[in-house]
Amino acid sequence: MSAPSSPVTLSQIVFTPEEPEDAGSIDTLHAGVFGPGRFARAASIIREQGSHDLSLSFTARIEGLLIGSVRLTPIAVGGERGHLLGPLAVLTDRRKLGVGKHLVNMSVEAARAVGSPFVMLVGDAPYYWSMGFRPVYTDRVRMPLPVAPDRLLVCELQSNLAECLAGNVRHVRCIDKG
Repeated sequence: MSAPSSPVTLSQIVFTPEEPEDAGSIDTLHAGVFGPGRFARAASIIREQGSHDLSLSFTARIEGLLIGSVRLTPIAVGGERGHLLGPLAVLTDRRKLGVGKHLVNMSVEAARAVGSPFVMLVGDAPYYWSMGFRPVYTDRVRMPLPVAPDRLLVCELQSNLAECLAGNVRHVRCIDKG
């Protein structure tokens, strides 16, 4: 999968909500960007517990070719519901255009619009800091596998919520079953 090789600017990229028929292309993108190790990560275990929210997930395309995507998955931390961001994937040769940050900002704003109190992710703090993500109190928030404390981040969509988050992070489907 390769994107057109001519110079591209962010204004030439088409961003749209994810559609069900995007699943195969997104899986291929994830395999190319993250490799097989992606399934052994803590966030992946949560995503395997249930589906992501298509209405809060987005794609980026150049001339119809998928070059990036982001997904939001409904989660609960203890009794507080929110969303888990990821995976965020952009084709290697299309990074540095601002595609990833644009996708993150779109998904966070979509979560805010539906009343989600927070968006959490496992990622690189320096990259996500400018988009409003801050460290989570990892002594109180537990992922299904160990996560480096400086990589578990949250963007509060309701003020002072991060200090109240406590408990296991699970897909809401696991909460709703019981």
